[in-house]
Amino acid sequence: MTDSIMANPIFTSDGLIQILRWVHFMAGIVWIGHLYYFNFSQTPFFAEADGTTKSAVIRGLVPRALWWFRWGAAFTFFSGLFILHLMSQPERGGISVFQTSYGVLILLGAALGSIMAANVWFIIWPKQKIIIASALAVASGGQADPRAADAGARASVASRTNVLFSIPMLFFMGASRHLALPVSPETNFMSLFLVLTVLILLIQLNAMFGKIGPMKSIAGVIHLGLVLTVVLYGIASAML
Repeated sequence: MTDSIMANPIFTSDGLIQILRWVHFMAGIVWIGHLYYFNFSQTPFFAEADGTTKSAVIRGLVPRALWWFRWGAAFTFFSGLFILHLMSQPERGGISVFQTSYGVLILLGAALGSIMAANVWFIIWPKQKIIIASALAVASGGQADPRAADAGARASVASRTNVLFSIPMLFFMGASRHLALPVSPETNFMSLFLVLTVLILLIQLNAMFGKIGPMKSIAGVIHLGLVLTVVLYGIASAML
């Protein structure tokens, strides 16, 4: 009986990868679902709400939503990292598995997702803590934190950048197994890596230090996300 149970494919390395992929999908849905809620529902609501209502939401709802948001991001990131580690094991071809169409597409999606997770933990969450603490202080009769306005602006830019990145990220994650690109022996992976890295980092620098620009509107960030998807896919197709 024990041997029969252990022979089940769920106890193989493929089974472990599938379990991790399951966790990755569920955590990703929680994370990206909250990302879209914040940007597509909560932000427009805040623009129309009065101060009392907005303060109540920031003190009551936002901390709960941010808990699921940041831990969804963490579980998505670490489960994905573990999957990539298992996929690069010698019995699966080693790191050469990433010198394929699958490798290029999944690593491009993973890079975007990793930057998004970093934005959650190192920009959005720290800035939101300032905003929440300020709202709590005012509600208890204290003074607002003068840093709250700037914190809100920076968190907004980083959050909209994550929406921007999420559109190509989801495309490349899905395309990795279902939309093969032609990879030739002459492919210069280092050049492709450098070009894509420079483009993505320029956008990320704006998340860290720049302004929201055309991402201020929902339509604007969606359109820019679609354009970025086409540009990144075009670069990858042209350089492979």
